[in-house]
Amino acid sequence: MSDRTTKPAESGGSALGTPHSTQVSALQSEKGRTVIADSVVAKISGVAAREISGVHALGKGVSRAFASMRQRVPGGKPNVAQGVSVEVGERQCAVDLTLIVEYGYAIAEVAASVRENVIESVERMTGLEVVEVNLSVDDVYIEADDDRSGGRQLE
Repeated sequence: MSDRTTKPAESGGSALGTPHSTQVSALQSEKGRTVIADSVVAKISGVAAREISGVHALGKGVSRAFASMRQRVPGGKPNVAQGVSVEVGERQCAVDLTLIVEYGYAIAEVAASVRENVIESVERMTGLEVVEVNLSVDDVYIEADDDRSGGRQLE
């Protein structure tokens, strides 16, 4: 992530370097304000990214392995925010995602679709402005990697 802060600046600015304005946003009104937790934006972003064809999973190898073990435990739930890092300010947020793309999909097209869906979902559901969605493609999923016992063996 870049050098943004999630706390208001001392010089009268607000989170993510945006100056305070007299406009009333969907999250702040004369009758009170709404604060949205980082975990909420992370979950929305994770679900939105997984909705795109070509996205196999989110997260890096080690975190995916731990998540897989956690899901096998009775009562274990999948972590929809795995592979997602966010910074949330008063009116804006930024999202970083680590993706595993399925083999055969155009990575640039998948990335553009993920970015668009994350922005649309987060802005619609939270009222926050998404200032950036950074994507890191960590791996390409090849189905044969999971099916080591079947298929033709290379010699």
